[in-house]
Amino acid sequence: MADAAVSNWIGNQERSDDTLSEALVKRIAVMFDLPCPQEGQPLPPLWHWAFFQEPVTADQLGRDGHPVLGGFLPPAEGRNRMWAGGRLDFIQPLRVGLAAQRYSTVADIKEKQGRTGKLLFVTVRHDYTQQGETCIQEEQDIVYREPSPPRLSLDTQLSEPEWSQPIRPTSTLLFRYSAVTFNGHRIHYDWPYATETEGYPGLVVHGPMIATLMVQAFCNTHPHAVPTRLSYRGLRPLIADSDFQVAGRHEATGRAALWAFNEYGPAHEAEIHYKENG
Repeated sequence: MADAAVSNWIGNQERSDDTLSEALVKRIAVMFDLPCPQEGQPLPPLWHWAFFQEPVTADQLGRDGHPVLGGFLPPAEGRNRMWAGGRLDFIQPLRVGLAAQRYSTVADIKEKQGRTGKLLFVTVRHDYTQQGETCIQEEQDIVYREPSPPRLSLDTQLSEPEWSQPIRPTSTLLFRYSAVTFNGHRIHYDWPYATETEGYPGLVVHGPMIATLMVQAFCNTHPHAVPTRLSYRGLRPLIADSDFQVAGRHEATGRAALWAFNEYGPAHEAEIHYKENG
């Protein structure tokens, strides 16, 4: 339960309009070394996170590089912000080159006691539409935590994967992902801030990029699978220039478990539902 003042933000709404431009789609494709979809073709899963970004000026940014809180999202003075996870229903594909809309609502705010202090969880619901039709319904979980040393390892037994792909998260890759998603969060590119202010051993790999890479590895090994639902969450951070793997295995017909891991254990996990196309 969050305090009454913060709870007043529940129900806040905003609308963002964007065009899924071929130019930005091409930059994403080049960044991931993947084929570039053409105008009118489906936007690959989770690439929509590069769009609908608020164009805020430098004086509207907080100390961490995020937009100052207290507008659409509630204030959380002195806490560090992280993208904790989320859930998506893929109803129909967004298509490259067309205008689209995102309707956002602050759906829930909860405060919990965590291992290292109080945590404020904010759930934002997004509805993405194109040509009057709903394409994606998403819930995004954002966590604000009191400053504390980050957990860098997790002693959990991993399942044997049926597929895996190695990832080398260079600082250049992190910079490029920040650029295409217009993400100013300093933990991804500002070494002194990441290490001295927030206590990480290096630059932090973006949670959304890890989720995207997990789904891309699934799609690469299942070319006829069409994702219909995804749930994912971060367990601990991954650090730039330290290799990790994205992997997965089937759990049932039309359902698979995905995870990202390195020698220190699992870092992110997800479950994907899909249907076969052809």
